[in-house]
This record gives sequence, C-alpha cells and structure tokens, in this order.
Amino acid sequence: MTDSSERPRTIALFATCLADVMRPSVPQAALKLLRAAGFRVSVPERQTCCGQPAYNGGDAAAARALAIQAIKMLSAFDAVVVPSASCAGMIRVHYPSLFPEGSAEHEAACTLAARTFELCEFLHRHGVPPLAGRWKFGPVAVHESCALLREIRGRTPVWALLDQVAGLEAVALDDPETCCGFGGLFSVKLPEVSAALADRRIETIMQSKARILTGVDMGCLLHLAGRMHRRGMEVAVMHVAEILAGFAPVFCKPTRIANEAGS
Repeated sequence: MTDSSERPRTIALFATCLADVMRPSVPQAALKLLRAAGFRVSVPERQTCCGQPAYNGGDAAAARALAIQAIKMLSAFDAVVVPSASCAGMIRVHYPSLFPEGSAEHEAACTLAARTFELCEFLHRHGVPPLAGRWKFGPVAVHESCALLREIRGRTPVWALLDQVAGLEAVALDDPETCCGFGGLFSVKLPEVSAALADRRIETIMQSKARILTGVDMGCLLHLAGRMHRRGMEVAVMHVAEILAGFAPVFCKPTRIANEAGS
C-alpha cells in the first residue's frame, strides 16, 4: 500500500456500475469530497464493471477480460478510489488471483491492487475531513458489509469519519458480521435465504431505533432498502459518501406490498 504520508498526484474515481446506474449521487459525493481536498481526480469514461459478478458466477474468462481492461485503463493513475468495499476488494484481492504468478498480467494486477483504496479508507488515510454541516436528522445505523470487514478490513475509517460529523450519532448494529443477504448473485440464486438474511438484519435496524441506514456498499443498501420498502418501513438509506459530502436524507413514504411483507 502507498504510505500514508504520500499524497497521490492523480486519482481515478472508479464509480462502480451499480452506483452509476442506481445511485449516481454516490460517485458525485465521492468526487465532491476528493476535489474539495485538493486532489486531481478523473473519472475514466471507459470504465465498466469490475468483473465481480462474472467472478462470483465462476466465469473466470469474463472476469479476466474485464480485469485486463480495468488494469490498462487505470495503470496511468497514482491511486484508484472506489466508493464500494466489494468492488475495491475485487480489484485488490481477486484481480491478482486471476493470472498466473510471474506473468506480466499478474504483476500489473498486483501493482493496481496496491494503488486501490475504498473511499473511506482513502479519506481517512489522507486526513480528508467531512464536508457535512451539523447533523440534525437523528441517529444513523451503520451496516458493515462483508467486503468491508473481510476483504478491505476497513471498519475503523468509516467510524472515524462519521464521528467527525458534528451532531451525528452513529449506531452499531447487533451481530455486525452477519451478511445482509445480498451477496451479489447469491440473492438471485437463493432468494428465500437472501430474504431471510435481510429480515434478520432489518430486525437489528429496527432495534437501533434509527430512521437512517448507511454503509459503504450500494448492493447491501439497495437490497435492504427494497426489503424495508416491502415491509412498509420508512427508513432513509444513504451511502457514507453522501453523508460526508453534506447530502440530506430522503424519506420516501413506502407502500406496503400485500403478501410480501411477511414472506
């Protein structure tokens, strides 16, 4: 990893396909935070998926092709910042494993891995403060995703940054190491198990009394948001970047869906 004292001259923001399509305010918030801190940030137009769905589905050839594309596109930057622990984990942990050790592709993947950071990890490493004013929206429950805990091992930066937002009470959820049930393709292949895991996590959110949920992975947040909507819960869901950048929560009045709330 780059030493914490080294300030990268050029940064690529890897927006992630999920945030780009479903929640563009997340990469916008990340860009706002990084540029406000004086970093020179680019958002490469040719970026696509990191390859995680293909990798999780056992299609190593497709994952390898996407990895090669990303490596070529991102190799010119001093650092790559990703507002997603799972996508950052794919690049950092799994890209090198896609290629034979000693090959040029493996060396290039390792080089990129060493320059890739999850957003909160990068902000904390370089002492970037939140842009948010005084928080006035009540307690915020924090969902710590599997990738954040197991691949990035980056829970400390998330809590440290949220702690810097004046007036914000970040609430830890019981049983934090339990999966929310999304798991990428897992939620498609085993929907019943996925829904049960989501309900288990939602129970801990309800126990926290928080009306706002945050985290670093949009897959988890969208999965939980959809399930809470079906259960008729009025909980705002925000990516940590949105909170740090000073965005306000949006409370959407859910419509309870018949026969699904208890399913």
